[in-house]
Amino acid sequence: MKNFLDFAYDAQPMRVVFRPGAALTATAGEAERLGLRRVLVLSGARGADTAQAVADSLGEACVGLHAEAKMHVPVEVADRAVELARTLGADGCVAVGGGSAVGLGKAIALRTGLPLIAVPSTYAGSEMTPVWGLTEHGAKRTGRDPAVLPRSVVYDPELTLELPVPLTVTSGINAIAHAVEALYAPDISPVIALMAEEGVGALAGALPELAAEPRSLEARSRALYGAWLCGSCLGATTMGLHHKLCHVLGGTFGLPHAETHTVVLPYALAYNAPAAPLTASVLARALDAEDAPRALWDLARRLDAPRSLAELGLKEGDLATAAAQAVSQAYANPRPVTEEGVLALLRAAYEGTPPA
Repeated sequence: MKNFLDFAYDAQPMRVVFRPGAALTATAGEAERLGLRRVLVLSGARGADTAQAVADSLGEACVGLHAEAKMHVPVEVADRAVELARTLGADGCVAVGGGSAVGLGKAIALRTGLPLIAVPSTYAGSEMTPVWGLTEHGAKRTGRDPAVLPRSVVYDPELTLELPVPLTVTSGINAIAHAVEALYAPDISPVIALMAEEGVGALAGALPELAAEPRSLEARSRALYGAWLCGSCLGATTMGLHHKLCHVLGGTFGLPHAETHTVVLPYALAYNAPAAPLTASVLARALDAEDAPRALWDLARRLDAPRSLAELGLKEGDLATAAAQAVSQAYANPRPVTEEGVLALLRAAYEGTPPA
């Protein structure tokens, strides 16, 4: 097992503004601080109204709003956005929304080098990472490049007040997944371990409160705080089997991102826990439970989140294909990844039975 006090840690060079109302009161200041005068605002269709309000707050510095972000960032969607940014002569982008909007902003940054400001409205965590992803020909590929790391992140808990409870829950558990895999990553450090435990605890405490009272700004603030910490863990470490499986299930089979993370996480953790005892103990403490995989499965059950891949539309005949894709390339993971083992994990996730 890796020596916990043998590590390297790179702090991500970004600025974070966190306060209620910041989307409309701080974004323009962040753009000005970066010297931006021709900003393209990005969003998905669902968040277009919020993005328009942010665009209005930028005044003459905004040269357009592009509300065509799509889940998993299809390459043709990225191509159109890059062309628009060039046509408008944009000198920066502001992505308003969840992981799809931020992912589109990263695709533009990757191709053009334009600076990105992120204004998240979910708990996805992508805004805290140098990780980009594009889907082409039914396969999602990812990479790391410092060019895609947002220069500023504006966290405004008020933007999450209208987030529907089902998406609140799955987005929050998706964020927890970042911390879980960071805890058994080969590049874990004590700093990230502290952030992971705090982030998981904040989200696991806030999500049940938000299921009961979705417009609690105090609980929304704690959830967004937890998502920031978990996203920071994602940005600083190497993800393993869980994220690889979710990329396969999303990119190849079109399963929804946050819901897929929610379903797979307890099973991926149960698979890896025997080879990552420190991870299991830290998570058990953060979740106030003896069995971390079962606690995560129970959390999803209590909050009426999806608990099986069958619910998400995966066909049983797709399990073998997904398992084969998940082992097709080597990647860091605490337990050896075998096709037989992954297939058993996926079958359990497909059926939705409690993790063993």
